[in-house]
Amino acid sequence: MNTEKVAARRLTAGEVAELGLQDGIFVSAEMEGLPLDCFAPAFLTEPGKNSEGGSFTARTVFGEEIHVLPDNAEERGIWVADKAGEEIEVLQSAGVLLNLALFVPNGNKDSLEALYTVARDAFGVGIVQRWSEEVAEVPDVKVDLFEEPARGRKNTNNQNRDRRALDIYPTRVRFLEPSEGWKFIVEPHKEIVDDTPTI
Repeated sequence: MNTEKVAARRLTAGEVAELGLQDGIFVSAEMEGLPLDCFAPAFLTEPGKNSEGGSFTARTVFGEEIHVLPDNAEERGIWVADKAGEEIEVLQSAGVLLNLALFVPNGNKDSLEALYTVARDAFGVGIVQRWSEEVAEVPDVKVDLFEEPARGRKNTNNQNRDRRALDIYPTRVRFLEPSEGWKFIVEPHKEIVDDTPTI
């Protein structure tokens, strides 16, 4: 386990209430089912002033979400870097896990192996661990993707519709998320005909 000693001080609930989403903090590094005796870099999930009852929610850089009562002496609390503070052990990153969706034109097993080989050559043999791999054929069909309000009346003239993406493969739609309060509408691709008169 790789940790670094950092000078930091513990914040009160009042001080945490003044923090924003961009302020770096340290919280307990405990993960689900894995107790760790150190801290992890984190950020609040909402501005401190919006929290109620002295309870705050933070998300560590490792993706763990925890709830903290800073004034509770039985908890580790919330800390910030401070050169005049005491030393704490902060868990360091071992690397970055990328969850990618790649479309490989005319791809097959040989092209995937070539991709992995290039990645290993660039970053070392530890870069690719294929615990699970999904390889799916992509139909040569394009679709147009639109968004419209999730709770709206049926609108036949499409005035309540926003264009999200035109001329994309339907497989890619699975990896996109609609805007908050909107839903996706997927239709077969239609070429845009520019009927603007020319001189």
